[in-house]
Amino acid sequence: MKQSVVSREEWLEARKALLVQEKELTRHRDRVNAERLALPWVRVDKDYRFQTPKGEIPLADLFEGRSQLMVYHFMFGPDWEAGCPGCSFFADHIDGMLPHLNNHDVTFVCVSRAPLDKIDAYKRRMSWHFPWVSSFGSEFNYDFHVSFTPEQLASGSVLYNFRDTPRERAHDELPGLSAFYKNEKGEIFHTYSQYARGGEEALGTLMILDHAPLGRNETGTLSFVERKDEYVAKPVEAAGCCH
Repeated sequence: MKQSVVSREEWLEARKALLVQEKELTRHRDRVNAERLALPWVRVDKDYRFQTPKGEIPLADLFEGRSQLMVYHFMFGPDWEAGCPGCSFFADHIDGMLPHLNNHDVTFVCVSRAPLDKIDAYKRRMSWHFPWVSSFGSEFNYDFHVSFTPEQLASGSVLYNFRDTPRERAHDELPGLSAFYKNEKGEIFHTYSQYARGGEEALGTLMILDHAPLGRNETGTLSFVERKDEYVAKPVEAAGCCH
């Protein structure tokens, strides 16, 4: 990428012009967030069950005593040997958020259809500590449109991100983030879901890269991402006359 090099004064004028757009982006995000909070809710009446290290539990118990629950739909199918690299990239950001979310009355948990033993093994490999449960045998993933049967895929398209998605852009598992609320009566409501690139703002690494000189430097969405233990260390050139 070839960039123009200008004087400090010219750079400052260009930077001020960009700041106008950045401020509008912030205001627009605030408006979108307000609209998100104003969305109507849907009562969850189905008895979803999840496999956890403490045994099988219902959706209500995933809240861990809090009123709000965020579920990350982690792509990890029953016959997969490892979790999705992109979802793993997302998961690398979770542990540091947990104390702050929990203190704000929010529980965060990952859910996958992989059996619990596979989840636990992969979680140990990645050195993660956040809650991660299995929905294997449940309709949860299918009802929230992040898992798809062979028959659905064979039909040519699936319902993902609130629209028909062509088979060539779909897989048996896809990512997403869903929000739930539990009131004092114990009633549970589905309040929000987002899919595809909707969760990028939660990825601090991408937000930093967006401000780096070369940006994300990707050829496709998350094309540069690998599981954190699969990156090949690049040699660092020695600097200075003493080396």
